[in-house]
Amino acid sequence: LDSAKELIYAKSYADVGVAAICEKAKVQKGSFYHHFSSKQELTLAVIDAYYTDLKAVLIEQAFNSGLPPLERFAKFAELSIDMQIRLHKQTGHVYGCPLGNLGTEMSTQDEAIRCKLDGKFASLQKLFRATLQEAVDRGDVKGINVDITAQAMLAMFEGCLLLAKTHNDPLILRQLLPAAAQLRL
Repeated sequence: LDSAKELIYAKSYADVGVAAICEKAKVQKGSFYHHFSSKQELTLAVIDAYYTDLKAVLIEQAFNSGLPPLERFAKFAELSIDMQIRLHKQTGHVYGCPLGNLGTEMSTQDEAIRCKLDGKFASLQKLFRATLQEAVDRGDVKGINVDITAQAMLAMFEGCLLLAKTHNDPLILRQLLPAAAQLRL
């Protein structure tokens, strides 16, 4: 699973075959098929693993930090920027969001993968919405549609990561992600 996570994130779903995953994991194909019936099934598990990692590295640290609601978005942006800069220093590449990458590549190719990703993005949007609602309830922000703003913020975060990946420049995130964290509709 870890080998598949790394390979799919660094390359793409299409560029990574079962043989490459087995080679990186130092296992035989028989071992792979003992645990997973297909590359698709493995990818569904990879999506869950990506989300678990995202929760540990970004979500828990930003949204369970005790910070006021709106500052949590800024913390989420800061942690995302730091992670992409660190990965760029290690690899020379900006990889972006693993969920967004798979969504862009696979949403028109595989319905099960699309649905799994949709569920993960829905969870993030729900978290953003709850945080925005808390900000409204506290009087920190007024006159916004929390549903639309949560969806727009998520779209902007993902778009910022895509641009940084396309330019292979994580510093773009320093300019763009803070704006995503402040978006109000």
